[in-house]
Amino acid sequence: MAKKENAIKSDDKIIAMLNRIMESELAGVVRYTHYSLMVFGYNRLPIISWLRGQADESLAHAHQAGELITHIGGHPSLHIGPLLETHKHDIGDILRESLAHEGAALQLYRDLLKEVEGVSVMLEEYARKMIYTEELHQGEVNKMLRKPGDVSVFSGR
Repeated sequence: MAKKENAIKSDDKIIAMLNRIMESELAGVVRYTHYSLMVFGYNRLPIISWLRGQADESLAHAHQAGELITHIGGHPSLHIGPLLETHKHDIGDILRESLAHEGAALQLYRDLLKEVEGVSVMLEEYARKMIYTEELHQGEVNKMLRKPGDVSVFSGR
């Protein structure tokens, strides 16, 4: 009986972690959609296309997390992660905020991986795949923040 109780407690923790991931990804949908509406200037069209693509991808990630929650017997949250409105809509500001958001999402997936290692191959592979994806996103945003011709990683300064 003790094993079953421990499994339930572990499942509850994993479900809570997946719900935080889902909430964060839903916040990403709102964030990227908002950003896409606030872009002006000569390069508007390719930038809003990229931002809308990020919103779509965040929604797909939220769906994945929700499906896993119900797969292991949980109830998906109706909440959304924190949203920060800085009222700064310069492309650089938007990208720096995006970089911070991607970093927070990456940490949620890393925390999930630590929790599920050795418990569920399915959840381990999911967490690894999402870490890979979030690291790629961070790299893309980092490259966008660099000055043309600058190959050094953007440091935020």
